[in-house]
Amino acid sequence: MEEILASIRRIISEDDAPASDEASAEVEAEPAPEPELPPLPELEEDDGVLELTEKVESHGDLDVYATAPEPEPEPEPLPEPPPALMPGEGLVGDPAASAAAAAFGALSSGILMPAEGRTLEDVVRELLRPLLKQWLDDNLPRIVESTVQAEVERIARGRVR
Repeated sequence: MEEILASIRRIISEDDAPASDEASAEVEAEPAPEPELPPLPELEEDDGVLELTEKVESHGDLDVYATAPEPEPEPEPLPEPPPALMPGEGLVGDPAASAAAAAFGALSSGILMPAEGRTLEDVVRELLRPLLKQWLDDNLPRIVESTVQAEVERIARGRVR
């Protein structure tokens, strides 16, 4: 680095050299004091190996290395649980709560799938069967009657021709 600076100084001094020899002799007699530069920090060689003690975080395209472990925050104390309700103090009465619990129990037992032999299709078929039965009971007589009447009219028109 010092050699480069010295060569730059020589080039500058040659360009700025005065026309007379006396001035050049004075310049040569007293060399300019070189400014002292702070020493360059020594660079550590990166062997490309990530130490297991370093923490790596990815933020988009950037990998951030944290060499110092971060202190773990102290856990916050858990809030105190609300006081237990006494029987009869809830939003619903005991009979309504029991009926709701029984309905949820029936629903959950109706859709349980044992590991062997029962598939999701079986569960859907079992749930749809009562709905389909109700719909057919309500609508099938009307559908059959209108279809039979349309067929009878079609046959009757065919004979008239």
